Amino acid sequence: MNPKFTTDWLPASAKEVQSRGWDQLDIILFTGDAYVDHPSFGTAVIGRILEAAGYRVGIVPQPNWRDDHRDFKKLGRPRLFFGVSAGNMDSMVNRYTANLRLRSDDAYTPGNQAGFRPDYAVTVYTRILKELYPEVPVVLGGIEASLRRLTHYDYWSDTIKPSVLIDSGADLLSYGMGDIGMVEIARAMHNGFNLKLLRNLPQVAFIADAAYAARISDGACRLHVYEECVRDPLKFAENFVRIETQSNRLEPQTLIEGYGDRTVVVNPPYPPMTEKQLDRTYALPFTRLPHPRYRGKGAIPAYEMIKFSVNLHRGCFGGCSFCTISAHQGKFISSRSPQSVLREVEALTRMDNFKGVLTDLGGPSANMYRMSGMNRELCRNCVRPSCIDPKPCKNLRCDHAPLIDLYRKVRSIKGVKRAFIGSGIRYDLFMRQADRFYLREVIRHHVSGRLKVAPEHTEESVLRLMRKPSFEWYRQLQESFREICEEEGVNYQLVPYFISSHPGCTEDHMKWLARETRRLNIRLEPVQDFTPTPMTLSSVMFATGIDPYTGQPLYVARAQDEKRRQKSYFFSPGTPPRPVSGSKIRRKPRKK
Repeated sequence: MNPKFTTDWLPASAKEVQSRGWDQLDIILFTGDAYVDHPSFGTAVIGRILEAAGYRVGIVPQPNWRDDHRDFKKLGRPRLFFGVSAGNMDSMVNRYTANLRLRSDDAYTPGNQAGFRPDYAVTVYTRILKELYPEVPVVLGGIEASLRRLTHYDYWSDTIKPSVLIDSGADLLSYGMGDIGMVEIARAMHNGFNLKLLRNLPQVAFIADAAYAARISDGACRLHVYEECVRDPLKFAENFVRIETQSNRLEPQTLIEGYGDRTVVVNPPYPPMTEKQLDRTYALPFTRLPHPRYRGKGAIPAYEMIKFSVNLHRGCFGGCSFCTISAHQGKFISSRSPQSVLREVEALTRMDNFKGVLTDLGGPSANMYRMSGMNRELCRNCVRPSCIDPKPCKNLRCDHAPLIDLYRKVRSIKGVKRAFIGSGIRYDLFMRQADRFYLREVIRHHVSGRLKVAPEHTEESVLRLMRKPSFEWYRQLQESFREICEEEGVNYQLVPYFISSHPGCTEDHMKWLARETRRLNIRLEPVQDFTPTPMTLSSVMFATGIDPYTGQPLYVARAQDEKRRQKSYFFSPGTPPRPVSGSKIRRKPRKK
């Protein structure tokens, strides 16, 4: 676990390619993040998966898009295709605050330095590659491409944007987690760009003409065309409901969306990954370290946060309105085997700088490991966006026993002193149950002093729009947490996260939140102003001023001074300003 040579990483320079005796790469991956060879960094995962399938893969991290584009040429022309990703975050979320101010830092860059990726990185990188190598296919992947695969609201330009395929000129888009799909794409391109083969692959999106769309329209879900969405907010809202409904199905339909004389086609995804498939990904030979090129350039904060963490599963069935996890990873949980997790923990204990502390045993939500529907046929017919909102599905198996057993096995490994849970836990999965054994287990063994949870708000009308449980469950959690801490003789802190300016939230709601949190003696530290991110229910509410599922108008704090006033209630103990009245918003004309 202590690699010393650059050949332990995928090649990131021409010299490293030559050191392997290669004269050409099969696939070159571009990313907006620094290259960290760790299973929490998407480009590293895809690179290792393609390498394991027998392909020669190189990575170009954070290429300079401002100069003569030498970074885009340094590894030459790939035999098969270029892969392009903005990195682990949407580049606009990475670069700008909720108040549209340019950030002064970037956690995915050495030294936490800003300015190493462009706005709309996927589009910028692709256009440069298409200009330099017009005949080489470009395949998009990662969260920015995935969540912009269809018409979406872009907060930073305040416009309805078309699919990133239209904007960028890319040939193909692989959405969601690419463990299976990227290898199949490479195989389909083995003898050249075979459009017929590629169009038959699951979990890809591509541009086709009207004739192709007409041929596949039977059994497909046809969306309102882009131009209608720009003109009519109701059409845009209806599109979202159709898209989300399909994404929540175990066997969704193909999506078809028109753009002038072109059509974007989104094929249904692969089935949720099996335990064996997921174990195979985590067994790949990651060094778990940043590439040696970054030595002396400062720490990479995102890596420092997760370098001694272990991810237990993928997917989330919470369905929160503002969250992108289910839209990208899916709502069906794919869990690793205990053996796979334990092997990774044992590997961590052999790292030179490991001091015996695992910073996180978790996932998108820390406590959904091995949870699923008991009757798969019922899941096959279900279109609920959340398995637990407004109340848990009776078909949901939410047994924490497998997770508790895994915790105990991890604690028994030689070299592990403490194993903390850094991910947020869903307390609505165990607070509704009479036996809160899981909470006691976590407090007794897995809290570093602060336990993160996310009530997000205190007011019921706002929580319903967020698809979050009643704040009453948080009150009960706080009381149970206090009692268990007293019984165990520990002085731990419960850390709740809250959001201001969510659609439907007025200044009155923030006034009541401030009053309730002061009454409960809650310290408001981890708070944030709502940022509309593509392909979420909340972003559609923000853009249209309506609830897409009911058509009812909502108050939306759109102006930056409104958003700042709402956030100020987290910090001001004084008398709040007069609430903003009204239930509708005024929309300025859309820009095309």
